[in-house]
Amino acid sequence: MKLISRRPARGNRAAAAVLAAAAVLATAGSATAATANIPGSEAPAVPLRVATYNIHAGAGEDNVFDLDRTAAAIRDLNADVIGLQEVDVHWSSRSDFVDEAQALAEELGMNVFFAPIYDNPPATEGGDRAQYGTAVLSSYPILDAENHDITRLSTQTPNPVPAPAPGFAEVTVNVKGSHVHVYSTHLDYRANPSVRSAQVTDMLNVLAEDSGPKVLVGDFNATPNALELAPLWKELKDADPNGGKTYPAVNPTKRIDYVTVSPDITVVGAQDVATDASDHRPVVADLELHQRGA
Repeated sequence: MKLISRRPARGNRAAAAVLAAAAVLATAGSATAATANIPGSEAPAVPLRVATYNIHAGAGEDNVFDLDRTAAAIRDLNADVIGLQEVDVHWSSRSDFVDEAQALAEELGMNVFFAPIYDNPPATEGGDRAQYGTAVLSSYPILDAENHDITRLSTQTPNPVPAPAPGFAEVTVNVKGSHVHVYSTHLDYRANPSVRSAQVTDMLNVLAEDSGPKVLVGDFNATPNALELAPLWKELKDADPNGGKTYPAVNPTKRIDYVTVSPDITVVGAQDVATDASDHRPVVADLELHQRGA
């Protein structure tokens, strides 16, 4: 796992406008209907743009490896925090043995936490370990990070059985004094939903241990009405419930990539973004945080 700080947090955006809005609310003597029942909603809302992107190990829909193209697609999202899936770190020749997590962080000037699912011995003696997993990029400071186990069915061993394995990334990000938990996940791709069902249970157990605002993003490999996702919708909101399809990136046929948030976060807007820099489309959401501190 790597936790790399590349630049300080962004300055306050439109601080004067936020303070003016707060003054109006104070004069009115009441919160808006959208935030009236949200803990801490008496404080000015803090904007946060979050995205999820399965980067296909840096290969586009054309299966050509081009990490510069990947970085450009991420930059165009203009997101503060991005959850990534299918991230190679010295994995193989398919991605030129590049440490994609660090390379993207350096190119974009962001902080990064990488959470390997697989951590294999080096291809050559004395070389770097071959890793593959999820990651989170953040323009804001990462206060804490953890690589959680969830149930997985390995692709690296013959005759695998479901077992706990790492790769469920969690970071706590300081967004202008508001601390938010952001999780990046990649759920099982197989037609049988049993492993995904176990993964949903495992993820919700992890989220239950944390307090405060929570954002879960990732490639769920299931459509919104899939039965295995039903428990998620009891605890989290889909930021883009009427969103477009995300896979495959060109002429997509299904929506399997999501930004989801806890009820104490306001969703201002969300959309999928057309690009062929991966075989998935990213999803970006504009959020408002209403709590300060952890």
